[in-house]
Amino acid sequence: MKKERATIHDISKALGIDSSTVSRALNDSPRVSQKTKGLIIKKAKELGYQRNSLASNLRTNKTHTIAVVIPRISRYFFSTVIAGIEETAHEAGYNVLICQSLDSIDREKKIMSTLISNRVDGIIISISMETTDYKHLEAYQSLEKPIIFFDRPCFLKNCSNITIDNVHASFMATEHLISQGCTRIAHLSGSQKIELYRQRQKGYMAALKKHNLEANAKHIFESGLSEEDGMASAKKILELKGIDGVVSANDTAAISAMKYFKTQGVKVPEDIAVVGFNNDPISAIIEPSLTTIHQPAFEIGKMASRTLLEQMTDNLKEQQISSTLLDSELIIRSSSQKK
Repeated sequence: MKKERATIHDISKALGIDSSTVSRALNDSPRVSQKTKGLIIKKAKELGYQRNSLASNLRTNKTHTIAVVIPRISRYFFSTVIAGIEETAHEAGYNVLICQSLDSIDREKKIMSTLISNRVDGIIISISMETTDYKHLEAYQSLEKPIIFFDRPCFLKNCSNITIDNVHASFMATEHLISQGCTRIAHLSGSQKIELYRQRQKGYMAALKKHNLEANAKHIFESGLSEEDGMASAKKILELKGIDGVVSANDTAAISAMKYFKTQGVKVPEDIAVVGFNNDPISAIIEPSLTTIHQPAFEIGKMASRTLLEQMTDNLKEQQISSTLLDSELIIRSSSQKK
């Protein structure tokens, strides 16, 4: 016969103490003396009492769970951000639920609906490539619960963004290629519907303008920046003839472009110099090693988590919602060093 779980009333009966006092003691109420708390906690352990967290959550309207929504957990950048989020959240006593949109707006909408149903206390999200309408995010906001955006900025009312200065980072990457003698530089860009990729393209264009180089729309290749997209863009780049540098908005497309160049007998960096973005671990071990922009992913995660915890604690309406820009770094390796 299955043994029933001990209840507050069992502890109350065993000690001859009112059940309301037992409940207060188990919730660490200051209204109960330390001596009485000690007796009650000891007896609770003896009886195998386990707190009903679901009932407690319903009373307090808190689940002590936050959610992280990312495009792809397989990407090193996102998995490192999650590590930073989880460390900070765990220290504060929160569980972390991880969801991936796979860069699909439909999947992202379903995830948000599920998170609303499960009453998570806050959400940290990097929106999908397809996200241009924010009604599914505003539905969560209407519950007066916070959303923090990271990596891909989203200027939704009363929401904070944790990211780097993408314009400056892309400017650095492009100017580096110019310093190596490149004069016809292509850009592998993400969707221009996404603010992140608009900013990275803006930095690329600004560097060309500063050095009086041609800004040609035919030199910009917009895609999902997957491995297949990088290969397809590389093929088009060679068809243009004369391109001597490539700035990619991520490492995945940059590396696959380099692989394609190799199959066509095009040398990197001698014929075409390449710079990526994200500093994925593989970028340091491929041949030639990839020059790239390093983002402080772990710190971005910790900052996002801390900001969310602050907003969950305070009254959202009374807070100053702001964006935080963390520093990035150009990591120079073999793929770009022509000189």
